[in-house]
Amino acid sequence: MEHTIFHVDLDAFFVAVERVLDPSLIGKPVVVGGAGSRGVVACASYEARKFGVHSAMPGTIARRLCPEAIFIRGKHDVYSSYSKRFRSILREHSPIVQPVSVDEAYIDMTGTQALFGRPMDAAERIRLMVNAELQITALIGIGSSKLIAKVASDKAKPDGVRLVPADRSAVFLAPLPVRDLPGLGAKAEESLAALG
Repeated sequence: MEHTIFHVDLDAFFVAVERVLDPSLIGKPVVVGGAGSRGVVACASYEARKFGVHSAMPGTIARRLCPEAIFIRGKHDVYSSYSKRFRSILREHSPIVQPVSVDEAYIDMTGTQALFGRPMDAAERIRLMVNAELQITALIGIGSSKLIAKVASDKAKPDGVRLVPADRSAVFLAPLPVRDLPGLGAKAEESLAALG
């Protein structure tokens, strides 16, 4: 039986939770973290990303790039509560859920078609449940392996599902830059580029 793996990612998770708590933040450049002279950005909204702000960036640089950004101190207990609810939704669809972080997980959906229909239907069901229960957007990549599912979910942004059939995996990956592979750093990218 062909494996069906979902990679589910809560898009801009910390910012999304802050916007549920305070809807006046919707549409504005929001940065979670980065407070103080040594703070680091934990999450940036798409509005802030347009200015070059990204996670793991020092807050001082983020402020310089996007002076109008609204900086918020993280509420980790609240994020943890949302994360538990997210994982609970996933476990309603498969007993095999592998959390990667507070806002992403892999689900093995192999053999669940009789319960949830085709992979695209099951993915849409999960997305709708996450949105209805958490008011947060979920991106879902579907593939025959974790690698393909992860890369597919990155290509599902900002608000969608991307299915890569097993027999199209190589065709899907071939035109993408090596940097799109998960866990690949700048040095590894340079080494691979040198090898062609």
